[in-house]
Amino acid sequence: MSRRDQIRMTDDEVRDYLRDHKTVIINSIGPGGYPHPMPMWFALDDDGVVSMTTFRKSQKVLNIQRDPKVSLLAESGTEYAELRGVVIYGRATVIDDIDTVKATLIAATVGDVPEDPKAREAMDAVITNTASKRVCIRIQPERVVSWDHRKLGGVY
Repeated sequence: MSRRDQIRMTDDEVRDYLRDHKTVIINSIGPGGYPHPMPMWFALDDDGVVSMTTFRKSQKVLNIQRDPKVSLLAESGTEYAELRGVVIYGRATVIDDIDTVKATLIAATVGDVPEDPKAREAMDAVITNTASKRVCIRIQPERVVSWDHRKLGGVY
């Protein structure tokens, strides 16, 4: 078995790894053709689709409208034997729907809606205020690359 095959994460491991992260780096292609990497909070659907929100007039939105191909990176580890990460290559769609934006904001920032009615009302007021200026970016994965050097047991 190749080293590449040894360190590849399973689909379940990829999903668990991404669910343990709050931030991914989204890379879109800027107007001059250079990659435009930006850190973004995100939500992961059960089917592997990644969603995030950003301001409607952001450079990311302009880039995606011009070319929907993006990559996402989540990584961790400080020593070589600890390195783990996931790169998702996919196509992004910009969704300008207030309900979708609000649901994505909740999923990416707080996870669950508070049970307490007053807390839920306060959260809804903040989210509604910012959601009106935002769009949702949804990335459908086309290819996923992963690595977990811990699987090598310190031997490389």
